[in-house]
Amino acid sequence: MTEYLNVGKIVNTHGIRGEVRVISQTDFPEERYKKGAKLTLFRDGKQPLVLVITNHRKHKNFDLLTFEGYPNINDVEVFRNGILKVAEEDLTDLEENEFYYYEIIGLPVIDENGQKLGVVKEILSPGANDVWVVQRKGQKDALIPYIESVVKKIDLENEEIHVEIPEGLLDDAD
Repeated sequence: MTEYLNVGKIVNTHGIRGEVRVISQTDFPEERYKKGAKLTLFRDGKQPLVLVITNHRKHKNFDLLTFEGYPNINDVEVFRNGILKVAEEDLTDLEENEFYYYEIIGLPVIDENGQKLGVVKEILSPGANDVWVVQRKGQKDALIPYIESVVKKIDLENEEIHVEIPEGLLDDAD
């Protein structure tokens, strides 16, 4: 069975020419939304629908998309709240030391002393580098910057991440 990965959520229509507003959850919008790219739309209670992108542009913090065969607002109104996904076989190969979010989320994080800090539960993209939210047992979540000096090794084979925590990074300010 084909695996699918989230690319974004259609939150609204935009204008009258069949454009939809998407809140993206992809690191590769230029790849996912290029003309001719195929995404699958998932909606509650409906069959998945394969859509072919005809146009993409940025507007404020949304991605605006149009699809082949859906030229006006009435055609795309029913897509609202749908989730756009990419089939796993359509993923592009990443460069060395690049990873998809789904490969990282759920992995245990091991510190330099071999202690398990917790598990990556979410990845935030606030700016210059991603920040991993690590869920810890009985403590507040830890925020770990995805930078070379902190994240030492991502070992997908053994399903673990090795980090070196600089002094003060995890000090809980109570």
